[in-house]
Amino acid sequence: MDYHGPVISAKGLTRQFGGRTVVENVTLDVERSEIVALLGPNGAGKTTTMRMLAGLMTPTRGSVVVDGVELTPGSAGTLRGRMGFLTESPGLWDRLTVRENLAIYADLYGTDRPASRVEALIEVLGLTSHASARTAELSKGLRQKVALGRALVHDPDILLLDEPLSGLDPEVSRSVRALIHDRRSRGCAILLSTHNLFEAERDADRIAILRRTLVAVDRTQALRARLKPTLLTLETDGATATWAELVRGLGYAVETIDSTLRIRTHDVTRDTPAIVRRLVEAGASILEVRPELPHLEDVYLALVGPADASSSNRTNNLSANGPEDGRLPETVTHSMAGPSEAGRS
Repeated sequence: MDYHGPVISAKGLTRQFGGRTVVENVTLDVERSEIVALLGPNGAGKTTTMRMLAGLMTPTRGSVVVDGVELTPGSAGTLRGRMGFLTESPGLWDRLTVRENLAIYADLYGTDRPASRVEALIEVLGLTSHASARTAELSKGLRQKVALGRALVHDPDILLLDEPLSGLDPEVSRSVRALIHDRRSRGCAILLSTHNLFEAERDADRIAILRRTLVAVDRTQALRARLKPTLLTLETDGATATWAELVRGLGYAVETIDSTLRIRTHDVTRDTPAIVRRLVEAGASILEVRPELPHLEDVYLALVGPADASSSNRTNNLSANGPEDGRLPETVTHSMAGPSEAGRS
């Protein structure tokens, strides 16, 4: 019987290091043709969660099911072959070329016609002119592209992407985003972690907010609707300076943009009728009344707290160079994550 449930299903994932709980009771599904963005401050457990989902770290408690098959030590090898995992640090072999790095992983994954697959991927990623360059010679953005190619070389059904756009310039970011969205359109289930709220709101179908445990999982609009709206937008027929002064006299902060008043209320539902009535009585023509949902940032701050939110805007750029002699350590044959990730816990 064909399986029709979520592609990834995590239930009660918990990971402890000694007496410290890093991830606690995380339950999360990712469907086919879906991008889920995992948000959270530094130290929230995002990378640990991703590594448990990839089978690179055993949870202290809980389970991961991939297309109806539980991820266990016995099934991990087969299931990992269906996943592409981009770690927060590229983990490439510096003394090997772009082509050689990708060819190694194509062979490790048993990809059909590996040479053809590597060349096609090099073209898609816009790496043709750099294919013969050692990865040590590449910019950060190009190294990130190669690392993404490594995650895609075996055409996986599942992508786990840890900070895929971190530190990239706008042009490279756009091409990487296009590639991710193309994978979604082809049925790929994608979980990506990010510190960037704008990227998450723009690119993801659903957003999961993690602070050791999941504090919220939903579509962006549904998350924004959780907070009581306080911002009211009024479109008038002009004289905005006059109307703004009137509203300020009622005790509200007002911003004017052309013929628009943006009013910070205490409670939009309660305050709007009185504000509109007072403006109309003073002679204003109101063309539109529109309460604004809180921004995702407001929701995030409410859920994780301002101190944690400020830390979430700082990226943790870790260098990750492969073996200087370009040789493959034995651990790579058991890892999805590249030379510098193979031994991390």
